[in-house]
Amino acid sequence: MARRTNARFGNADYGIWYRFAAVLVKPVTNALAKADWRGWEHLPEKSGFIAAVNHNSVIDPVFYAHWQYNSGRPPRILAKSSLFSVPFIGFMLRKTGQIPVFRESTDAAEAFRAAIDAVNGGQCVQFYPEGTLTRDPELWPMTGKSGAARVALMTGAPVVPVAHWGAHEIIPPYGKGKGKYRLFPRHRVVVAAGPPVDLSRYQGQEITAQVLREATDDIMAAITAVLEDIRGEQAPKERYDMRKAAKDRAAAAQAKRERAAEEGGR
Repeated sequence: MARRTNARFGNADYGIWYRFAAVLVKPVTNALAKADWRGWEHLPEKSGFIAAVNHNSVIDPVFYAHWQYNSGRPPRILAKSSLFSVPFIGFMLRKTGQIPVFRESTDAAEAFRAAIDAVNGGQCVQFYPEGTLTRDPELWPMTGKSGAARVALMTGAPVVPVAHWGAHEIIPPYGKGKGKYRLFPRHRVVVAAGPPVDLSRYQGQEITAQVLREATDDIMAAITAVLEDIRGEQAPKERYDMRKAAKDRAAAAQAKRERAAEEGGR
C-alpha cells in the first residue's frame, strides 16, 4: 500500500475546523476499509488545481476527502446545496469551506465563480464531472459535464484525474446488490491519481461548446485510464451516456405502446 506523509506539502493550512473534521472522519474510514492510497506524486505542491473524480457510491466523498487530506492539499469539494441544510453536516461543510452547488437555480453560477476563485487562489477544487453516481452497469465513468473543463480552461490550472474503487462494496449505488450496506468485513478501497490531463491543445482557443465537449471527453478518458489500472481491466469503448439511454428508453416505451395499440385494434 503506497503511503507517504504530508511533509511534502508542509505549508498546507488546514485550519481548526478541517482538522476537527479529520478527527471525526478518519476513524470511520479506517474502520470501514483497508485504505490503498496512490498517486500523490501527481498533485501540484503549491499551485491551484482541479481534482476530477469518478463517482460510484454515496460514500465516495468521505474516502476521497481522507485521501486528499492525507496528501497535504485540503480539498474544496463541490457539494449539493441540500447538504448544507442538514444539521451538523451543513455546519461542517460551511466551516471547512466547501462549495454549495445550486442545481437549476439562479444561484447555480455561484459555485462556478467560487471554484475559479479557489483555484486562482492556489487551492485544490474537486469535481465529480459525471454530476451524479454512475449509471453504467459495470460502474465505469459515464459521459461528463463541462464544469471541470471550463474552470481548467479559464484558469489554466491542471486537472488531476482521480479514481475511487471499492467503496461501492460497502454501500452499493442506488441500493443495488444483496442488502444496502455491507460494512463488514473491511473492504479494500483504492483512491488513486494519475498524471494531469493534457489540455494544452485547447489553450488560446475560444471556449465554445465543442471545445468544452472535447476537453471533458479528455478528462473522462483520463479518469477511466486510472480506474482501468486499479481494476486491471479495460473499460467499454463507448462511454455510458445518460441522455442517450433516456432517449432509448423513451423510444422503446413508445414502440411498445404503438405495438399494443395495433394489437388492440385487431
